Amino acid sequence: MPYFTTSEGIELYYTDNGAGQPIVFSHGWPLSSDAWQVELKVFADAGYRTIAHDRRGHGRSAKTSTGNDIDTYARDLAELIEHLDLHDLVIWGHSTGGGEAVRYAAQYANGRVAKVVTAGAIPPVMLKSEKNPEGSPIEVFDDIRAGVLKDASQFWIDLAEGPFYGANRPGSSVSEGAKRDFWRQGALVNLASAYDCVKAFSETEQFDDLKALDVPIYIAHGSDDQIVPIAGAAEQSIKLVKHGTLKVYEGAPHGIYGDYQDELIKDVLAFIKA
Repeated sequence: MPYFTTSEGIELYYTDNGAGQPIVFSHGWPLSSDAWQVELKVFADAGYRTIAHDRRGHGRSAKTSTGNDIDTYARDLAELIEHLDLHDLVIWGHSTGGGEAVRYAAQYANGRVAKVVTAGAIPPVMLKSEKNPEGSPIEVFDDIRAGVLKDASQFWIDLAEGPFYGANRPGSSVSEGAKRDFWRQGALVNLASAYDCVKAFSETEQFDDLKALDVPIYIAHGSDDQIVPIAGAAEQSIKLVKHGTLKVYEGAPHGIYGDYQDELIKDVLAFIKA
């Protein structure tokens, strides 16, 4: 298994598949690169080089309790990309990974990025404020922190059984296996990292990052995303970027799964090729 050590001495796990134009995937909280298993194979089979890492504190990477903020995540990613000497790359982030991807592309890419893709992403900011009146109140994130600290393992079960995949909606078809895999990945995260990342994904303002992007960005979001509500996220982001495409996936949840995943993969393939 490949590992890379950052200049700060943090060991990051990553997976590297296929050959061709690189696509770098950045996962959501509290998951790992395993969240991209389907995309890693499908895009590699389509002729791309697919790379995904476990963010610091997550998955198989170092269980550090420091640097759990969007800027450090983006700098870690930049160092990995420079280590692999990737150019003309597509960066694709989901949820918290969307914030990491946007920060990287806006501030650290140094001309390496050709296109950006986000899905259910956190920018411009999740927390309700004067700048983002459609955001969620701080009490929402305080409750998340409390749940993580009290019983993280049960909290991951509750997320998987509830809003992450829309399993709490009538007619949900999410499998037991998908829910258990969410728990499995969540069980690997360092508690301190999971806790501190709540502030990172909820309070980091990325208005300027979105305005600074000078490459095309495809913004995907489920209309029934209960984790990152669309009104305070994608619907605001599309107003800030220069070269953006927004697609709303009707009825889709936060988690990339099922029909939503199938349609999103086809759309991203078309976006990259365009």
